[in-house]
Formats: sequence, structure tokens, C-alpha cells
Amino acid sequence: MLARRDALPAAERRALSERIIRQLLTLDAYCGARCVMAYASFGSEFETGGVIADVLARGKSLVLPRVERGGRMLQLHAVDDPARQLAPGVWGIPQPRADLCPPVPASQLDLILVPGVAFTRRCERLGYGGGYYDRFIRSLVPRPPLVAAAFALQVVPMLPMSETDQRVDLVVTEDAEYRAMIMAPGA
Repeated sequence: MLARRDALPAAERRALSERIIRQLLTLDAYCGARCVMAYASFGSEFETGGVIADVLARGKSLVLPRVERGGRMLQLHAVDDPARQLAPGVWGIPQPRADLCPPVPASQLDLILVPGVAFTRRCERLGYGGGYYDRFIRSLVPRPPLVAAAFALQVVPMLPMSETDQRVDLVVTEDAEYRAMIMAPGA
């Protein structure tokens, strides 16, 4: 999957990201959110820069994660000037500088943009293998909406899922939206 995503020419990746962003910015969950957790894209991922810019332009609070490798967890930090406050972190991924960005409790999050390698139409998610987001999502009480932005080529019929793997609520691609099916109790 990573090779397929990496094979997308940069111009096409930018154009597809712009189409996805237009859809994301109209979601009720996004429009109503006061505090949005995103991530700084890396490599051939969906380009999050437009979402980050819109969050700040609308006066919403922006939260980005720092990878705490020793504890295998995400630390959340408020960011208001990404150009000044981000630096390459673990694996070269841009992340907030702890000395410039105050910590934020997860309870303040109204919406979370979740990265991933692949997704299904049932909103199952395959991450990068470290379990950072799966552990983070399991810890959320209450759990705000989880939205993934992905290129259509990242949506596959099925993924290997374990009991610790966490689904997202919505997957937005350049040409579709997939919502998780919520099962009624006892169904």
C-alpha cells in the first residue's frame, strides 16, 4: 500500500488532497469543532497543511501530537504557528516542540484527524504498526469523532484486524465518504 501511495506523482497527490480538504471542511463535525487534533503530514500522506491552515484561520484550537517513543504514546500540544513551532521528531515526522507548545488534555478535543496506511469502507484502519493511535483512541473518554482523510487507492476490501485495532468513524477520500456502521446493543 505504501508503494502504491508513494507512486502518486506529487502534483496529483496535491490535487487529490485539495479535493479531500474541500469535503473535510464542510463536515458538520468539523464546522462545529472548537478544538481539532490533526497531524503534520509526512512523505506521501494526504497533505494536512490545508486543514491545519483552515483550523487556525477559523480561530479554532489546533492540537498536534508528539510521539513519546519510550512510553509508546502520543502527547498532545497546542500549536498556533506551525512554521515556527514544529520540528522533525521520531522518524523525521514534523511534531510540536515541547518547549514552545503547551500540553493539551485529550478531553478538550472535539474532532480528531487520524492518519493511516489503509482503510476499508467499514472504517477499519491499518496504521503504521506502532499502535500509537490505537492506544490513544482506546484511552479517549468520551471519544470525539475520528475522521481519516485518505486517497481512494488506500481504501481496500478488507484488512487484518485484531481486538486492539481501532476503527475511525468516517473515511473521506477525494470522491467518497465512508461511515462506520454502529451496531445496536444486542445486534
